[in-house]
Amino acid sequence: MRKSFFALAAVAATLAAGAVQAQTATYAVDPTHTFATFEISHFGASVNRGRFDKKEGTIQLDKAAKTGKVELTIDMTSINTGTPAFDKHLQSADIFDAAKYPTAKFVGDKFVFDGDKLASVSGELTIKGKTQPATFKANQFACYQSPMLKREVCGGDFETTIDRTAFGADYGVQYGFPKNVRIVAQIEAVKQ
Repeated sequence: MRKSFFALAAVAATLAAGAVQAQTATYAVDPTHTFATFEISHFGASVNRGRFDKKEGTIQLDKAAKTGKVELTIDMTSINTGTPAFDKHLQSADIFDAAKYPTAKFVGDKFVFDGDKLASVSGELTIKGKTQPATFKANQFACYQSPMLKREVCGGDFETTIDRTAFGADYGVQYGFPKNVRIVAQIEAVKQ
């Protein structure tokens, strides 16, 4: 009887362990539904905005374990403010130095959930070869079955504010431009 109990307990433990094993899924960032934009005040009178048109990345997500990892790479030469002269200045050594540092990257592996909803992703942001911690708050997040792709898609709207001088992008601070820049990222990724 005792042998049977231990055998049954071992089987139950094995089944329970199998049931809670990580079910990590990999998602490829959909560039047609993913946007990285920035906003910075212009002397308190207006807000300068721009976006980066080229981006790529992957997301790993285990919804049951509430863990994941995101890697998003932005092509800094793809900046688009709607004003070509401003784009050129942003790409120059004064600001992003895109010739020397053609990409920026966010790698996040600390996922925080509020119940079943993703609340934030923390990790490291690299701009101009300098890496700093960054936390992107999720304003919304959902997964859905795409009727067109016939696959699961997960995505959300995220934001953070950074001190651009921590990345060596301090042009204009002496003129009164603020250090803080708001970054907004809308991301959708397709399950692979």
